[in-house]
Amino acid sequence: MDTTGLRERAEAWRQADPDPATAAELAQLLARGDWTELADRFVGDLEFGTAGLRGVLGAGPNRMNRAVVRRTTAGLARYLKAQVPDVVSRGVVVGRDARRLSAELAEDTAAVLAAEGIPAHVFPHPVPTPVVAFAALHLNAAAAIMVTASHNPPEYNGYKVYWGNGAQIIPPHDTGIASSIARVESANRVPLLVPADARAKGLWKDLADGVGEEYLRAISGLRVHKRGSDTLSIVYTAMHGVGGVWAERALREAGFPRFTAVSEQQMPDGRFPTVRFPNPEEPGAMDLSLATAERVKADLVLANDPDADRLAVMARDADGRMRMLTGNEVGVLLGHYVLTQGTKRARPHVVTTIVSSTQLGDIARTLGAAYDEVLTGFKWIANRALERERSEGTQFVFGYEEALGYTVGTVARDKDGVGAALVMADLAAWCESRGATVLGYLEEIQRRHGLYVGAQRNVTLPGAAGAQAIRAIMDAFRASPPARIGGDPVRAVRDYKQGGAGLPPSNVLAFEMEGGGRVTLRPSGTEPKIKYYFEHKESLAPGEPMARARERAEARLARFIDDFLALARERGQPT
Repeated sequence: MDTTGLRERAEAWRQADPDPATAAELAQLLARGDWTELADRFVGDLEFGTAGLRGVLGAGPNRMNRAVVRRTTAGLARYLKAQVPDVVSRGVVVGRDARRLSAELAEDTAAVLAAEGIPAHVFPHPVPTPVVAFAALHLNAAAAIMVTASHNPPEYNGYKVYWGNGAQIIPPHDTGIASSIARVESANRVPLLVPADARAKGLWKDLADGVGEEYLRAISGLRVHKRGSDTLSIVYTAMHGVGGVWAERALREAGFPRFTAVSEQQMPDGRFPTVRFPNPEEPGAMDLSLATAERVKADLVLANDPDADRLAVMARDADGRMRMLTGNEVGVLLGHYVLTQGTKRARPHVVTTIVSSTQLGDIARTLGAAYDEVLTGFKWIANRALERERSEGTQFVFGYEEALGYTVGTVARDKDGVGAALVMADLAAWCESRGATVLGYLEEIQRRHGLYVGAQRNVTLPGAAGAQAIRAIMDAFRASPPARIGGDPVRAVRDYKQGGAGLPPSNVLAFEMEGGGRVTLRPSGTEPKIKYYFEHKESLAPGEPMARARERAEARLARFIDDFLALARERGQPT
């Protein structure tokens, strides 16, 4: 290790760091000669991509900190001025969640924008991510920035960028912005206007409560049944995030008085004291919600992640037990509900991703709706919806990804956990009015369109050796795709590496089965993992008990998974 060069880079960064806390952090690392830690922090710059920035808080270019955010904002501002002629009149929305350092990062963002002559429309308090996405459209801003790390652990923070169309950025803007950032001067030389001066010049505009009111009014219009319920009992958790007051108000005003918040998790707290990993999908994250639901005998549990762009759902089964629905099940429920019970559209359009269930596509084709599968990430869903609206006149009504992301309509061009929670409650009230339950409605859909069961397996392979093993696995499956998996013939192989079908190239491989199932392989873009997504479709005999069919489907899925993982080991996956 070249410790001399590393010391020089770290010292130069420390001297240019505008934050005394992170400058002192680097000084301590240098003083004790912690070269391993320093090497990790200076291995390169935190990468700016289509999801913006996300990383562990700390000093150095490979961490989230004020120096990185100031340089990033300067690069973004200069790119916007080159690409959007009226950016100085339209401005940029700036919002934040309640994580550690979010307030400081948002203030720096607005101050740098103002120094570049771009008005910053600033939310003065923490807000959900979908409210920022909504504000970009509502204010006709040139872009929007949300300081958030979504559902990551407390040591993380991030910086999400929306374009003027209200959707997250996609190529070529991501690479264009990254190139602009690379040309920015050191952080201590980036100009900024302090809030008082920026306000005096009209370049810092604190957003009034009216924007939030408009958002709540807009998502209220997404309801289909449009009647609440005095008897439906709902438990809600904000997971220590910013969705609490928004979801509670939306649900109560929609006519759901039997609303119970998980009190321990309702108020924003960036330490996330009751959960290590504030993601509803993680083991243990829903324990307090379940305990509250049992205490108040709730019918439905709704959970947002900390920035309230995701939604998890639990509902009671026929035996009275609360059951966590998968992201695909919630997506199928909401999609079917909007398509069949919502306002009739001439050309309704639904979108999901290549790793989500294929069932929404089957439903859409049966109902005569336009349907698309796009790459993983809501940016692709939103931009595909916009593309088809422009070129074909379709009307986007619903989109989802299996990782608990949903949006109904076009209030926000991103996943919206608050809006989706409201529509899910509306769905539950509609079910109740029919003498049915949420899971009963799901069974109706499955009896008509098939029982789809799915699972995901993640294999962690760290380091350079792990990256090489992941490449070898993908190469081996490309070179020698299996003819059968779990006894079922492979009907088609979809290799997304070359793009096509309206999709940009992506290192994803899918095997489609004769019976309607699918296996998809995708190396993670943010972690040293290869991810396998499995789906099996089972047909039900007339009158067959759902429990029996599900048991059979799950058994077949398990064999399907075991057989595929054995094939992966043959192709180089470490045991």
